[in-house]
Amino acid sequence: MKIVILDGYTENPGDLSWDGFRKFGELTVYDRTPAGLILPRAREADVLYTNKTPLTRETMAACKSLKYIGVLATGYNVVDVEAAKELGIPVSNIPAYGTAAVAQHAFALLLEICQHTAHHSDAVHAGRWQRCPDFCFWDYPLIELDGKTLGIIGFGRIGRAVGKIARAMGMNVVASGGHPTPEGREIAEYVELDELFRRSDVISLHCPLTPETKGIVSRDSIARMKDGVILLNNARGPLIVEQDLADALNSGKVYAAGLDVVCEEPIRADNPLLKAKNCLITPHISWASKESRGRLMKMAVENLEAFVRGAPIHIVNQ
Repeated sequence: MKIVILDGYTENPGDLSWDGFRKFGELTVYDRTPAGLILPRAREADVLYTNKTPLTRETMAACKSLKYIGVLATGYNVVDVEAAKELGIPVSNIPAYGTAAVAQHAFALLLEICQHTAHHSDAVHAGRWQRCPDFCFWDYPLIELDGKTLGIIGFGRIGRAVGKIARAMGMNVVASGGHPTPEGREIAEYVELDELFRRSDVISLHCPLTPETKGIVSRDSIARMKDGVILLNNARGPLIVEQDLADALNSGKVYAAGLDVVCEEPIRADNPLLKAKNCLITPHISWASKESRGRLMKMAVENLEAFVRGAPIHIVNQ
């Protein structure tokens, strides 16, 4: 069996091992695959893995030996899954591997907005504390989260994990999206979206990208939010209309934003959020702790093992 991984670098830049796949056949791992090399590299594969390298109907149809596609991520929009189904090729993804890491990163963004820790550390190292006439200084308002209300849009595994952290920090939690569950009710009060916009001091996005949620943060919805709201997004970039958010940041309607995703990645130089006020942006790294990537690798191997046994799991195009 020939196994080809088209873009393995972000999953494993060298601190993990691909050995789990080798027991199933001959393994070839490419760090990255440009568009012009997708078909030449994939053509002879029995098993093909991708993270962000697109797999089109034309590519899959030309791979006559292809029997299985694994996506090294939860999102699988890079694969034409309907075409794969028509061609008889099952496609699996990796669900729920990064819940703890993504929830942690959401709060890393929020705490940096509230405390500006990196800025003040840099100021100390630059000598400003040594020259300070007082015993302390701060350059930005410092925000205490205790007693504030966090609104979570999308209350699945990640949303609930974020809610638990918020509760531990003394925040009130309201949530919108998904079906209310007993577990969810222990963490948050379920409310309609308009009420969430109206009540929340901080809004954190954890919903999937669908036609209904695309642009859920826009000029119209921002107008319904509190003045000075903080917005977090480490779910999917297109949940936000980026120019509308940039305008709201520059006007002060939105106090700050913490983002780990944007509409086009890598980010374009002309993205309006790069020049917006109080906008913290990280390069899509919520998922990328070694522990999280290790779980992803283990689950990818388990998915392949299940397929080889004839009982495939986590198939997204059944």
